[in-house]
Amino acid sequence: MLIDRADAPASVAPKPRRMKRALRVERVGQTAASLCWIASALVSGISSTGDWLQLCAASAWLLANAAAIATAAAD
Repeated sequence: MLIDRADAPASVAPKPRRMKRALRVERVGQTAASLCWIASALVSGISSTGDWLQLCAASAWLLANAAAIATAAAD
């Protein structure tokens, strides 16, 4: 069955907006910083509760950045 463009769901073409949002300088910087923080925690070793908390914080930051990119809300 053919669908007119006017009847197409709004979620058909969010990819260019999502890519544009993902490549914004502040998003790229935050993602790079969170990845470096995770790598630092793993390289220095996880031997205490504080190390686990550092790893959890960095992972949460990375997850929040990914979720912000994935949402379809307008900027």
